[in-house]
Amino acid sequence: MELLATVEKELLPVPNRIARIHHSFFQKNGVVPLGLKEDPTTLVVAVCEGENGAGADVLSIFSGMPLEKKYVPQEEFLEYLNTFREEQGREVVIGVVEDLGESALTEIAQEIPSGHDLLDDAANEPPIIKLVNLLFTIAVKDRASDIHIQPLEKDLRVRFRIDGLLYDTYTPPKRAQNAIVSRIKVMAGLDVAEKRLPQDGRIKVRVNEKEIDVRVSIIPSTYGEQVVMRLLDRGAALIGLDSVGMVGEFEKKMVSLITRPQGVFLVTGPTGSGKTTTLYAVLQYINTPEKNILTVEDPVEYVLQGIGQIQVNPKIQLDFAKALRSFLRQDPDVIMVGEIRDEETARIAIQAALTGHLVFSTLHTNDSASALTRLVDMGIEPYLLTSSVTAILAQRLVRRLCPHCREVYEPTEFERKLLDDYQGSSSAVVYKGKGCPECLNTGYLGRIGIFELLTLNSKLRQMVQNKASSEEIKAEAIRDGMVTLRQDGINRALAGDTSLAEIMRVTIE
Repeated sequence: MELLATVEKELLPVPNRIARIHHSFFQKNGVVPLGLKEDPTTLVVAVCEGENGAGADVLSIFSGMPLEKKYVPQEEFLEYLNTFREEQGREVVIGVVEDLGESALTEIAQEIPSGHDLLDDAANEPPIIKLVNLLFTIAVKDRASDIHIQPLEKDLRVRFRIDGLLYDTYTPPKRAQNAIVSRIKVMAGLDVAEKRLPQDGRIKVRVNEKEIDVRVSIIPSTYGEQVVMRLLDRGAALIGLDSVGMVGEFEKKMVSLITRPQGVFLVTGPTGSGKTTTLYAVLQYINTPEKNILTVEDPVEYVLQGIGQIQVNPKIQLDFAKALRSFLRQDPDVIMVGEIRDEETARIAIQAALTGHLVFSTLHTNDSASALTRLVDMGIEPYLLTSSVTAILAQRLVRRLCPHCREVYEPTEFERKLLDDYQGSSSAVVYKGKGCPECLNTGYLGRIGIFELLTLNSKLRQMVQNKASSEEIKAEAIRDGMVTLRQDGINRALAGDTSLAEIMRVTIE
């Protein structure tokens, strides 16, 4: 295995028994194998400055070889580690693909039942199953929310979405493409022979005893079928309001709104902005034995104990509107509708609120004020909105700065102007992530929400009645004290939770 031959040309390749150790071991212990000396008895390793070398000692015991330690700065160590990680993945993928027999693809694609732990008996699995399982296993280890498999002209591109952004991982040979897609189709219960039409399915797998629900989408493209898989950890603990980014006075204001006996509370934002996570946090907060809470979702992403949840099913004409009408005969106190997509659903939700129910739902709009005008455009009379809607929460997800490598830095001229415009001062302390093994050298670890909460006062209600534009409504809300998405984001950046660059990436004003 020629792991770092290009970096340390005078060294021989790392022995296979060392090269096969998962990169997470080296990341955790601050050591990376570089290669063997000409006399192939001494293993040369890079040790991150500041480490005591204990990780290298463990490696020496495991390998049975004497070690020569090369202490390097953190930046250089991370380069070695990233090179090792990339080469290790490439070697595994290439090794697996070289074992593939074209004639055996159909048979080996069906050997593991749904729900099988991908780490069990890995050594005995057929090659293509090793390859697909490798993708799932590494994706879960790297906290990926999605796996993208994109066919190119000469390669197969695999990317993971981590904390909202896509990162390249491995590039399997083109000839593995059909085998990989066929294996995924079988696991998802899809038609292996159908390559011309889009297909959607679901897979349930276990990785490290974690139950992972995988939503699969496959579409035909120029160079073959493209696959996107969303990973949902069914066993993940639901987070509270503070964990999604609601703290201090904002959390108190939210609690006062979500504990009202009736009304419509809307959460808005684009796909992937955390709307469902926020609604789950809200429902968990208000979930008590005295309340009958019902939800209709597409799909049900997490099971909430003590709450009645149903999933829409277009095959039997069960949509949001039909489920919502049925809910009203179930004596509910609280109703959650996954998304308001049409006038019928919007009208039933509003009528439910007007008859004494607390209704939560989502809309796809860029800010809170636009939600009101969107509902009017759907055909909802303004007087119904002003009588039922209590608040609208717009939100985005931003990457959280890694607490292990966060550091103060000197803001750019543009960032100084931004701070001056929003804070009245350009001398505030700001932070960025330097990059470290804990955050895979990205500078970020996890995500938090930034929010824009619009509550309807008498003047705003009158403006809605008069069919004012979303810009006019937003301007009045700001005069009334509403904090915009960008302002809230800058506040979080100044608190050291995220970076100004991240706020500029996700907000537009």
